[in-house]
Order: sequence, then structure tokens, then C-alpha cells
Amino acid sequence: MTETSRHAGDRLEITVSHRDLLGQVLDKWSVHVLDELCERPSRFNELRRAIPAVTQKSLTATLRRLERNGIVERVVVRSRPVAVEYRISALGKSLRTPIDALLGWVATYGEDVERARDRFDDEAAHEPEARGA
Repeated sequence: MTETSRHAGDRLEITVSHRDLLGQVLDKWSVHVLDELCERPSRFNELRRAIPAVTQKSLTATLRRLERNGIVERVVVRSRPVAVEYRISALGKSLRTPIDALLGWVATYGEDVERARDRFDDEAAHEPEARGA
């Protein structure tokens, strides 16, 4: 059962479940993890080294969330000592194109967004009472 429905003109409706899933897949650390795992399977500490700003707690939560959503697979590697490796799933691989498109958009328009933020902040600083809450 999906909550996807179409409006007039075949426009997708954005539902609560859409927002929830997008929030879980496109959050701060998930994009980094997916980028790393699309290149190759990795162990936890390899991911920590590849994404130095992420805390152990945040990386653990991100991997569990991505695994729960079927985006990442956790594989126990039979070695001495036993190790755990994280791999991108087939479902996760299907995210590569849309994420690359979003990152391309950021690369193209990021400076425009920064300028818009600066203008907004400058105007807000000069007219704080005009903005209101």
C-alpha cells in the first residue's frame, strides 16, 4: 500500500511517508554513506575514516536507518576475527541517479543560493521589525 496519488496533470502528491523517507535517505550523513558505499563495500571503521566529521553514534544510527529502509545491507564476513561489512543494496543503487542529479544542482546553483542567503540576512539585519514572526 502506497500513499502516492496523482493530482490533475499527473503531478505527484507529497505525502507524510514521502517526506519521512526522503528525510531518512537524504539527511546529512546518509548521502555521505551512500556515496562511499556506491564505490565499494566498507567496514564501519573504513566509513568513519572516509567521513571524519561523523560521530560513531551518528554513523551507527545512519547505517541502521539505511539498513531498515533496505538501502544498505549488513553482511557478516566470515574471517578471523569476524567482521561486518556494509554494502549498497540494489534498491540503494537505484538512488544513485537522483542523488547525483541533486548534487549536480547544488554544484550549479550553490553560489546563487549563498548570494540569496546573504541578501536575505542583510535585509533582515537592517529591517528586523519589518520581517516580524
